[in-house]
Amino acid sequence: MYGVEQRDGPVPTVVLRDSDAESSVVLAPTRGGMLIGFSVGRRELLYLDRKTFEDPSSNVRGGVPVLFPSPGKLTGDAWAWQGAKGAMKQHGFARNLPWVVAASGTENGAWVTLSLASSEASRAHFPFEFVAMFTYRLRGASVAIEMSVENTGASPMPFGVGFHPYFAVPDADKSAVRIPTRATRAFDNKRKCDIDFSGFDLGADEVDLHLHDHGAQGATLLSNAFDIELRGSADFSHWVVWTLRGRDFVCLEPWTCPGDALNTGERLTVLAPGEVRSLCLEIACTGGRHG
Repeated sequence: MYGVEQRDGPVPTVVLRDSDAESSVVLAPTRGGMLIGFSVGRRELLYLDRKTFEDPSSNVRGGVPVLFPSPGKLTGDAWAWQGAKGAMKQHGFARNLPWVVAASGTENGAWVTLSLASSEASRAHFPFEFVAMFTYRLRGASVAIEMSVENTGASPMPFGVGFHPYFAVPDADKSAVRIPTRATRAFDNKRKCDIDFSGFDLGADEVDLHLHDHGAQGATLLSNAFDIELRGSADFSHWVVWTLRGRDFVCLEPWTCPGDALNTGERLTVLAPGEVRSLCLEIACTGGRHG
């Protein structure tokens, strides 16, 4: 049986439930529209630093932040594209702005649609008119994110979108984590250089690798406690793996474009006036120990 519950509090949340699968999803619309919890059985799959979540002046470390309209870091925190320009911090503004609950229901899963529209706050960084609608749909041990981005302005609009899932992996267990990939080249964001890639050392002080040639076939994280599969639109062709020693998470991040795409144009999505782009991403627990 599916259920949707809206909860009040210092940070209001929306809880999606599938009681038959003993799974649930928690979202915080006003905190960047973030998915902050995803559990199957008694196993919480996501890491969340409550201190950063409860501090409105902090970027949340944990959950699944939305990276829009520019995943990654811009050169000098600024961008210029076909005569338009602006300044924007890493990963864009969507994760720091309040989203609105547009609709919810229990048909074909427990779901809620969150909406973010252009505003004075977004135009300060990105002078384009848009409406982004993200529907989070829980069914069984899987949450699907169905996205649409509409250019509601009179000029072409560039953007990229990504997600930054923090999967809950104890620091002591990271050496057992496997992320299968066919990638042979990567950008090492810690050393700021391209490298030949032959595998992950998730026990290092910091891992921040952007895989050049993983492709758009999705990705899998295999751990001692659970297995996660990410799959969706072919647009998600840029994959990032990030972790820090001493922290109980491994991030496996699907992006539609590399960092700095608003400057370089690489794999940038451009919408004509009135055009809508639809994308999807599914995060599924495909195996593991849920108890």
